[in-house]
Parts: sequence; C-alpha cells; structure tokens
Amino acid sequence: MICSFECTFCADCVEQLSNVCPNCGGGFAPRPIRPSTNWNGDNDLAHHPPSDKVVHRPVDLEAHRAFARAITPIAPSER
Repeated sequence: MICSFECTFCADCVEQLSNVCPNCGGGFAPRPIRPSTNWNGDNDLAHHPPSDKVVHRPVDLEAHRAFARAITPIAPSER
C-alpha cells in the first residue's frame, strides 16, 4: 500500500495503522504495478527495476494511535 508521498507499507500494517500514514496523515491506496513489457519509451521493469534497498522505520504504535485518533474519522480524500 502507498500514500500520496509514496510511503509504502504492507496491507497488514496499513490495517494496524488504521489507514493513516504515520509520516503525513494521509490514507493509503494499492501500490500500482510497473509493466513488465516495454510498451512505450522503456518505461518497464527491465529499464526501471524496483529498488532493492529496504528502509525499515518502525512505527511507535502508541504515539501513532494518539496522532491518528483525531483524523481517523475523516475520510482520506478529505484529509
């Protein structure tokens, strides 16, 4: 799952985070898939592979609950 600032989390984490990005407060949407076929202008996985660098920034769930409490009732599209 991805937010508008391209923070990515697995679906289980998004559920645990109540669909509130801990970095910006936005909601999440399914991450788009890069095409595997070079349909146009080398915009495909072969030319632009996903990064193999994993950045793990654990979320303090108690602090996040306090942060998310006020904005969880607001639809992500309205935040």
